[in-house]
Amino acid sequence: MPIPPARTPSRLPRRAAIAAAALAAAACATPPAAVVPSVSPEQIGEVRAGSGVLNGYLDRKLLPNALALLPPPPAEGSAAAAADLAAWRDSRALRNTPRWTVATRDAELRFPAAGRTFSCALDAPISAEATPHLTTLLRRTLADAGLSTYTAKDHYNRVRPFVALKESSCSAAEEPRLVKDGSYPSGHAALGWAWGLVLASVAPERADALLQRAHAFGQSRMICGVHWQSDVDAGRTMGAATFARLQSDATYSAQLALARGELAALRAKGARSTEDCAAEAAALATRR
Repeated sequence: MPIPPARTPSRLPRRAAIAAAALAAAACATPPAAVVPSVSPEQIGEVRAGSGVLNGYLDRKLLPNALALLPPPPAEGSAAAAADLAAWRDSRALRNTPRWTVATRDAELRFPAAGRTFSCALDAPISAEATPHLTTLLRRTLADAGLSTYTAKDHYNRVRPFVALKESSCSAAEEPRLVKDGSYPSGHAALGWAWGLVLASVAPERADALLQRAHAFGQSRMICGVHWQSDVDAGRTMGAATFARLQSDATYSAQLALARGELAALRAKGARSTEDCAAEAAALATRR
């Protein structure tokens, strides 16, 4: 709404005239509508039809650029490549142990199973029924963080450990797809670290437990044999970069606020995780 020229007497102080004009402008301005984020998969849409992966919050042009942010993967024959191989060899002792079982579960990114991954660390149930906004927050940031890795993945097309070393992984059914997908950086580690940061924003009192679980989530990829340690480390960088970028997205921020409200309501009712958290803790006590 245009503001007509002020008819201010000459004796009116200049600052009072400016203040009056500002108040008039504020009165005419229409406040922006509040962002109401959806929890409907049908409304949000999928990255690829039938994939079950919901569209992220960020336009793909706004995602952090992994190729610009990360150094190249370790060169063959380098000390860093030798460290990757040593870490892989050390982790072989975990095959067919409870930690291997957790790593196998961590590979699952389909919901509702994936939503339960951080339930123990959050000490609350995570499901579309109990926490629809929190679940949507995880489902959408999965795409944002995972897709942020692909400029580097496609450019370097690094060979995965189970291929290079001719050994099976913990994700046998996924191996035909993984062979065609670059190893550096780890998309799982990126989204796992982003999830840890997002959940720590929802429940700051549980931040240490959530970030420890996010770190273990990334390590699961190396333990599984589908990523080198440097892939995992680089993935965490992209998860943090994506989390930083999300802070300026209005829909993300609105959904985060609603997720906090859901968690507060669960806490008020005394609801806690229903997962076998003692078994998970025992398995994750092995640090590799």
